[in-house]
Amino acid sequence: MPEPGMVIIGGGMAGARAIVSLRANGWQGAVSLITEETLLPYERPPLSKAMLTDEPEPQPVYLLDKSMLASLNATVIRGVRATGIDRGAKQALLADGRAIAYHKLLIATGAKPRKLTIQGGELAYTLRDFADGDHLRKSLRASTSAAIIGGGFIGLEVASSACKLGCAVTLIEAQPRILMRGVPEEIARVVHARHAAAGVRMEVGTGLTAVETNGVLLADGRKVKAGIVIAGIGATPETTLAQQAGLAIDNGIACDAQLRTSDPDIYAAGDCCSFPHGLFGGKRMRLEAWRNATDQANVATENMLGGSKSYVAVPWFWSDQYELSLQIAGVPGDGVATVRRQLAEDSFVIFHLDGAGRLVAASGIGPGNAISRDVKLAEMLIAKRATPLPEALADSTVQLKTLLKA
Repeated sequence: MPEPGMVIIGGGMAGARAIVSLRANGWQGAVSLITEETLLPYERPPLSKAMLTDEPEPQPVYLLDKSMLASLNATVIRGVRATGIDRGAKQALLADGRAIAYHKLLIATGAKPRKLTIQGGELAYTLRDFADGDHLRKSLRASTSAAIIGGGFIGLEVASSACKLGCAVTLIEAQPRILMRGVPEEIARVVHARHAAAGVRMEVGTGLTAVETNGVLLADGRKVKAGIVIAGIGATPETTLAQQAGLAIDNGIACDAQLRTSDPDIYAAGDCCSFPHGLFGGKRMRLEAWRNATDQANVATENMLGGSKSYVAVPWFWSDQYELSLQIAGVPGDGVATVRRQLAEDSFVIFHLDGAGRLVAASGIGPGNAISRDVKLAEMLIAKRATPLPEALADSTVQLKTLLKA
């Protein structure tokens, strides 16, 4: 029997990054990644954007190709589902009957789209993987109209893509406004107005009763006709394996600050796990973001090799809406006061301060890279637990890097 190696379950960003990080940190033993997809690990952010709109037939943007895997001496087991974890024998069990022994195990199973539970909800498209994106791409091109359920980031990005393809788009959001979770109302209003200007019919504060073969039925009795219905109502962490193995669950696979699960030989990273964030008072949080998956994989693998590093990276997220870039650093919900910095007529950043005056988040929107520098510097201030003067934050002539030095 070969010596147990490092085993990763999940073929997304966190899983791919874990392979690279294990080798970079000196692990010389076997590394195996298990994914039920037939593709090698690939980028997922383009699924709701470029993959839908670009004219050439889409190809996966691979995170690791065959030559890279060969140089890393790593094995990817594709098209096979992991069906269980035998914690006693320290084996990952596969659907084809194989059992892969592990020294340490990383679960990086990501999240899965929430399904509509209303009548006809099964008729709505969801978007999780390349096959979903390819199917949706073809369906949008064959349709003249689309109904998007959900005013979060995925729903809005798909709405933007559908508009670019010439579809008549209706976006339906049951909450009082779009982007209710973690985005200031002032920024949400800008995004709402931009979609309306593009021709999207915005049905906000409107419930849904049923999905039908030719559209959706709203709670007030109105019918929205659409050739295709797409649900973008959030995601739930994929914890099936962890639950079956008896690992602790708390809004995802419950990890400690070092991303270790309730089993000391099993770690988790990415959208599937929650953890106490030391930068925000130990608040348990679960993050769904590309950068978080990368950063957590780095920390988890270092600790799998004997380290004791805590995950304290500042949360950061971005979304492209037409020509606008929206970026959020930190945790806006922890703020009790806000300060606005106007960078130009069409771009601004909102700083969020807690009760002690500490900067806990920055949210910005503007065309292209207009806000990128300020949000990046704000991220660095958040990491330093800085308490900058509100008047300095508001004054666009005061460079944030001077506050960082202070």
